Amino acid sequence: MESLKGKSVLVTGATGGIGTQLVRLLVGSGAKVFVAGRNAEKLNNLAIELTIPQAQVLIMDIANETSVNSAIDQLLLVSPVVDIVINAAGIGIIKTMDLLTSVEFEQTLQTNLFGTFYLLKRILPVMKLVKKGLIINIPGVLGKIPMAGAAAYCASKYGLTGMLQSIREELKRTDIRITNLYLGGVDSPFWDNIDLRVQRDKMIITEEAAKAIWFLCQQPSSGVVSEMVLQPFNHQAI
Repeated sequence: MESLKGKSVLVTGATGGIGTQLVRLLVGSGAKVFVAGRNAEKLNNLAIELTIPQAQVLIMDIANETSVNSAIDQLLLVSPVVDIVINAAGIGIIKTMDLLTSVEFEQTLQTNLFGTFYLLKRILPVMKLVKKGLIINIPGVLGKIPMAGAAAYCASKYGLTGMLQSIREELKRTDIRITNLYLGGVDSPFWDNIDLRVQRDKMIITEEAAKAIWFLCQQPSSGVVSEMVLQPFNHQAI
């Protein structure tokens, strides 16, 4: 396993349930962590807690290309090389078609799919300069299998999986690696505003989900974990 000490790591969605736990693990491993998200107050509180320099706090709305570009520009002023990018940003709207609105469908794709496109469009040229880097995305199991009431979410995550597989083909002659993590149910704030009966006590806890990503950050330089599936026992579907 590769050491994370001194590596520049960008975490989007850094103030989410999984993101916050992950940032703690990365900082504890000696990584130079850039935390990105929309909520400035939460980001600053996390930075204070973990003594992350203010220059490594990036206000970013991943659904807005201008915001993404501006945040990455700020990052590059501090670190011209980005070793690892972990995209933990995203939204989940779980509604049946009779309740799902066009605005909600578009919002889901804009954040989960277009947002990842904006991020990779800006960060890949930086990695291509040194011909190496690691990008970790979290399509989740709904990027592989469908679920009733998840038309918008599945559309965004299936699209994400396809886009990343295509980009991976473009990068074959470099040491830029893409890893997809297909997480099953995680007991995180993701479910707080979703009107769906779920057994959160049987889900993966956020700390363990974060540890899985932290582990993937340390994969050996001689190979790549193309994908990893982590599901609760009662959610096993793939």
